[in-house]
Amino acid sequence: MLNERDVVARVARVELRELRLWVREGWIKPATSEAGPVFDDLDVARIRLVCDLRKEMALPNDAVPVVLSLLDQLHGLRRDLKNLAGAVDAQPDEIRQAIVSAYTRLQKEMDR
Repeated sequence: MLNERDVVARVARVELRELRLWVREGWIKPATSEAGPVFDDLDVARIRLVCDLRKEMALPNDAVPVVLSLLDQLHGLRRDLKNLAGAVDAQPDEIRQAIVSAYTRLQKEMDR
């Protein structure tokens, strides 16, 4: 876990005032300790993403939460799909086959 100053030292493209603004805006959601916010590796990755969006891609401030929300939804859907695939894999062979057949049928209907 890193404090604000550790994050700024690790991510050279972010300044302390920016980091604090991004936390206030809810773009970054660190855990809280008695000493203040603490950041994990996922927070640092998200900070780097916000740096890319703001500085490399010149995305306006009002668009950042939209992009972050869409990415969060995408990651949530990927997690759900992985869990669903695990649940299907845990089924007996005949049920897995029935699910694959039903899925294939639906895909063909959607492609029409």
